[in-house]
Amino acid sequence: MQITPFDFPTQRGNPDNRTSAWLCDGLSRLKVAQDSLHDILQLPQTQELLSHKREWVEKLLEDFLRFVNVYGIFQTSFLSLKEEQLAAKVALRRKDGSRIAIYLKSRKKLAKEIAKLVFSIRCIGRYSFPASAKVSIADTELIGVINDVIQVTVSVSVGLFNGISMAFASKKSSWIKLALSKKANKVEVEGSIKEFEQIGEANVWGLKRKGDDEQVKMVLKRMQDLDRSIADIESDSDKAFRSLIKARFLLLNILTK
Repeated sequence: MQITPFDFPTQRGNPDNRTSAWLCDGLSRLKVAQDSLHDILQLPQTQELLSHKREWVEKLLEDFLRFVNVYGIFQTSFLSLKEEQLAAKVALRRKDGSRIAIYLKSRKKLAKEIAKLVFSIRCIGRYSFPASAKVSIADTELIGVINDVIQVTVSVSVGLFNGISMAFASKKSSWIKLALSKKANKVEVEGSIKEFEQIGEANVWGLKRKGDDEQVKMVLKRMQDLDRSIADIESDSDKAFRSLIKARFLLLNILTK
């Protein structure tokens, strides 16, 4: 029972590569890892092994419940972002300063909400298999595979949530999150996503002035690009969300047999 080791590319040396496509690639590979886990959890030998590890399976159920809850919150927040994007494009065409202000305020609120998910996700998988338990070679292999999938999920999720929240947050709060993550010495997948970062607050505010038709066109073009990125991320994150639900369902079935 093995799955290919997953490495979420940090792209620290080249921020231009930190795009929505890069993020969707990570989410797609997360789906592959989760699918592999589903196959493993349905093997009779896996079910037999886990049926004797009730305490550990209960902890896994807690972990996957946290994953499901976090991704559920993210999906709701992302839906709100899509609605705000639509209203913002109308406001930009009309140079409606008050509506633009509401859009920017909603982005900051979204950034804070998603940043909280980073802290929630990093609390997952922080336990080890009971040292007192008898562990066979098969146990060790299975434990390693499941722990790897959990760490993959944490890593990709941190990249997803940080990539969006840091793009919409102020520089000050972004630096604070970065400092905290380094201090905590946890999985680090830091940096904002290019398409989200391109819709800068300064540029949007500047469109309140009349006569900036070319600037309006440029920003609207970037917002259309962002719409496509949002749709892609929403689709891939939804697939990951459903995979997490299925993994928890399979674990629950093992526990209740």
